[in-house]
Amino acid sequence: MKIRHPLLIKGVGVAGAWSIRRLVGTVKFHFRYADPSVNPEETRRQGQPYIYAFFHEVMLFPAYYWNWPEMHILISDHADGEMITQVVRRLGFGVIRGSTTRGGARALREMENVKGNLCFTPDGPRGPRRHVSQGMIYTASRLGLPIVGAGMAFSRCWRANSWDRFAVPKPFSEATCVVPAAVRVPRDANRETLEEYRLLVERSMNQASQEAETWAAELESVRQGGRSWKPALAGPHRPAADLAPSRVFTPGPGEPLPDPRDK
Repeated sequence: MKIRHPLLIKGVGVAGAWSIRRLVGTVKFHFRYADPSVNPEETRRQGQPYIYAFFHEVMLFPAYYWNWPEMHILISDHADGEMITQVVRRLGFGVIRGSTTRGGARALREMENVKGNLCFTPDGPRGPRRHVSQGMIYTASRLGLPIVGAGMAFSRCWRANSWDRFAVPKPFSEATCVVPAAVRVPRDANRETLEEYRLLVERSMNQASQEAETWAAELESVRQGGRSWKPALAGPHRPAADLAPSRVFTPGPGEPLPDPRDK
């Protein structure tokens, strides 16, 4: 059944935001940055805007952890977009309506006037899964904003039978985030250059996602007492010296995020 009545849509937004806070609030978050200066908490202080990208299936991770008004997420104009908008606005995000294929020109004009960061799910709203669309690359080139494409994973989650295998973390699971260095797309790039950078960002995000999934599996193995901590081989975004997660944080409702410079 399609939900179209404004009051029902508003109710979905209230219930959805409450559920995300309650469920994802039990999760422990772990982060690994190739460049700590791209940490959203750090850029929030410095006022340096970025485009933050994460795949559609792990949307609940940033929806809970990075839900600040300075983070503006692009939500498609498709029929279900209003319900998603109601949820993320109640979580604290700024919202821009449109997509790279529908309402894109209007959305781009709005993004040009945004003060803060932009957030994209480059494989949404309908896939293919873990595919980066060229629209985000074009936006980065047009606006001159670096792209930070993060890989995220949950140690234990339910998976929806959907095109993206949407992940819902199980209570008290671990969440991992591997963040490569920012990619800077040349200003006013031509079609061939845009495709070159699209492939670069897509490879980087998929590699980071695989590393985040491996890390989450290791944490789950440790939790179950199956073995002591033994990190996997270092990847492009995982220095060999990084033997264990250095930052773990479980925020509660209304709690401030930690200073990333604190160890």
